Amino acid sequence: MHPKEPGESLSIGAFSRRSRLSPKALRLYDRLGLLRPDRVDEDTGYRWYRADQVARARLVALLRQLDMPLARIAELVELPGPRAADELAVYWAGVEQRVAAQKALALHLRERLSGRSPAVDGRFEIATREEAEQTVLTETRHLLAHELPPWIGESLGRLEKAARECGGIAGAPQVLYHSEVSMESDGPAEACVPVADAAAARAWAEAHGGRGSVTVRTEPAHRLVYTRITKTQVAHPQILSAYEAVERWIGEQGLRTTGPCREIYLPVDWDAAGPDDEVCDIAWPVA
Repeated sequence: MHPKEPGESLSIGAFSRRSRLSPKALRLYDRLGLLRPDRVDEDTGYRWYRADQVARARLVALLRQLDMPLARIAELVELPGPRAADELAVYWAGVEQRVAAQKALALHLRERLSGRSPAVDGRFEIATREEAEQTVLTETRHLLAHELPPWIGESLGRLEKAARECGGIAGAPQVLYHSEVSMESDGPAEACVPVADAAAARAWAEAHGGRGSVTVRTEPAHRLVYTRITKTQVAHPQILSAYEAVERWIGEQGLRTTGPCREIYLPVDWDAAGPDDEVCDIAWPVA
């Protein structure tokens, strides 16, 4: 069953049996440039492979069992052994992270369907407060869920730097969600930083209008319904329960939302904060 000569020529059927890849898969991998036959008969179009291609073919087959995308397999098989091993470790770490997130989401959905969701059983304390009118520098972006965390840090960093040139930061940075952000829906989301000097902010935005997407607007005074959550609860899908708890309370009180839901970040050192430290308010403005 094992090739005796590295240069031994194998028909596509024989190569299929040795490599454990179907002829259909071999034709697909040929089209993608992932596993080219050694030669193709000009008259019949029949594919022939070398016996020393079997090891590469079996590697491709095993990587496919890990659900690795073909494009990534094509890159990995061209790497020398140690670098290919490192690339596989990176890929698998991503798989484990995704599975852990899916497991947490499945648990959240089970609790929700069974009526034991934190949004239902009172694990979130709901409060209200009045917010004064604010002038805010903003940046809006359409993005999917996996793009959100890095964008929040980067956009708020840009806005806070600009706010310091406009009289200083006058309130908590926040992100408003004008529509759902998920793996299928791209928002948009709007990052906001309140500024102390409205006139300076408008002048700054006008001067930098051609450089980036920063704009300035007025956030009207409003009543806010919110719950304060910890660093652990910010993670998906725990944060979904916080949103559901606030939304449920608003409905029970007969209130009406007057703007998008939002995350308002407390003045804490995120990196130094522990899992049980409060870091964020989940909120809606209401009438």
